[in-house]
Amino acid sequence: MTKRALVIAHDHLSTAGHAGDRLAQRGYALDELLVVPAERYATPDVEPRFPAAAEYDLILSLGAPWSVNRMNAWIRAELDLLRDARRLGVPVLGICFGGQLLAASLGGSIERAPRFELGWTEIEADEPGLVGPGPWFQFHGDRWLLPKAVPEDGGAGLPLRELARNEVASQAFVCGRALGVQFHPELTPEVLRAWFDGDDTGIAESLGADPDALVKEVRAALPEARERAYALVDAFLERVATAG
Repeated sequence: MTKRALVIAHDHLSTAGHAGDRLAQRGYALDELLVVPAERYATPDVEPRFPAAAEYDLILSLGAPWSVNRMNAWIRAELDLLRDARRLGVPVLGICFGGQLLAASLGGSIERAPRFELGWTEIEADEPGLVGPGPWFQFHGDRWLLPKAVPEDGGAGLPLRELARNEVASQAFVCGRALGVQFHPELTPEVLRAWFDGDDTGIAESLGADPDALVKEVRAALPEARERAYALVDAFLERVATAG
């Protein structure tokens, strides 16, 4: 029987990339839900219909250019979905914004990071066999603050432990069958190019970074980055998604 994965793409510029490819290679049929369509990118206060967590064997929640703290209708709805997934034991992999949503669903909070992280970084990894030191590509201005305790609501996913960090932010955590990462293992050069082209705030330029050079770096590192992403997805499936 084919396993089904719900891929939550919050904006039209983001794809599941390497993470989606590996899930497909591991036997998952990917159902993509686009939350904010292209025509609403500038006004993302939409009200999409999220499916029930029980319909899926796994949920992959991707990044987004917005803050979890907007707490509009669809952010609240996705938080409810992630809480249901935890209660039902449905595995969740949250990437960047998706990882922040996952932390918030567990009782954590989101705040501005002390500085915007953009580009390749290595991280301090407690369990390299699960989340390695990288380098991983970063593209975020917010960070999560993990809760001291996860609410005892009968759901799977206790306890929570941080897996990795750097000087800017917590970079990975696990809670039962859920894994959140702050970096972008899924990233392809095409998606990074689209992010820069769609950014009307000039993030890269404000940080003194060259978008063209960063896209070239991601393209040059593609084989190694893809293998790191595959290893991360494999470890998630084998060590997290099957947690008792």
